[in-house]
Amino acid sequence: MLGTDLTGLPLDGPLPALPEERDINGNKSRFTLVAELARRDGLTLRELIARLGGGRGHRVFAGTPEQVADQLEEWFTQGAADGFNVMPPHLPGGLEDFVDHVVPILQERGLFRTEYSGRPLREHYGLPRPAGRLTSAVTATEGQPA
Repeated sequence: MLGTDLTGLPLDGPLPALPEERDINGNKSRFTLVAELARRDGLTLRELIARLGGGRGHRVFAGTPEQVADQLEEWFTQGAADGFNVMPPHLPGGLEDFVDHVVPILQERGLFRTEYSGRPLREHYGLPRPAGRLTSAVTATEGQPA
């Protein structure tokens, strides 16, 4: 994640100098987020592990359904996010709680759709139906089934 081998480093010592984003072969946006956090807060390896452990470095929203909906709405309306990946703390109950209690609030606020425009996902995105595996055979025989 940091593009540096941290094996054998003291947990309570400072992190070594980190590479520049351009030198990272992995997820650059994730690297930048974690590296900036470590640099800004002067974290030790132990502190960095503690910060990334619970939410795995992702923003954690917690509270009542209304409070969670408020936080999601704020991030969305301020342009901090254009969507969210829900990672509940446990399954299936955590996801059910989100769907049953937070989603209806977001729907009331017009921030979460109540239905999809198309039946299959491709219709929802306005994509054409893909050609079937027999399409070329039908075309080759001028419309006669192969």
